[in-house]
Amino acid sequence: MSNDPPGFELPLRLLLGFRVIIDELHAQLARQGHPDLRPMHGFVFQAIGVDGTTAAELGRRLGVSKQAAGKTIDSLERLGYVERGSDPRDARRKVVRLTERGVDSLVQSARVFDELRARWAETLGEERLRAMEADLRKVTPPDFFRLDIPGWFGGY
Repeated sequence: MSNDPPGFELPLRLLLGFRVIIDELHAQLARQGHPDLRPMHGFVFQAIGVDGTTAAELGRRLGVSKQAAGKTIDSLERLGYVERGSDPRDARRKVVRLTERGVDSLVQSARVFDELRARWAETLGEERLRAMEADLRKVTPPDFFRLDIPGWFGGY
C-alpha cells in the first residue's frame, strides 16, 4: 500500500491555497474601502486593461458571452469601478475603462498580494516557497496569466 495521497487531492489543495489567498485579499480590500469586489472582478479588471476594451472583446477575453460581460460592466459601473465612453479612434464604439476607484483597487490588490506572499514565506520559509513557485512553473504553461477563468468555470 502506498502512503501517497490520492491523485484528486493535489488539484483540490492547489485550489484551496488559491481560495485562502483570495479570501484574505478580499477581506483586506473590504477593510480598505472595496467591500463590493468579488474574486471574478480581478479577472475583469485585468481583461479591461489600461487602454479599456469593448463589451464584446471583454466577453472574448473572459470566455463568457457579450451579454454576461455587459451585465458585469453594468454592475461594476454602478459600483464606480468602470465607466463607458466613446473610443477616440471610432466614436461608434463604446469602450469600458477602469475609473480611479478601479485602478485603486488594483494597486491595493498588488500590495496585499505581496503581503500575503511574505506571510507564506514566513510560514513555509523563503527557500521552500521559492522552490514551490519554481516547481509550479515547471508543470504549468508559461502563459500563467489566463483571464478566461470565468468562462472556464461556467460563466457568471
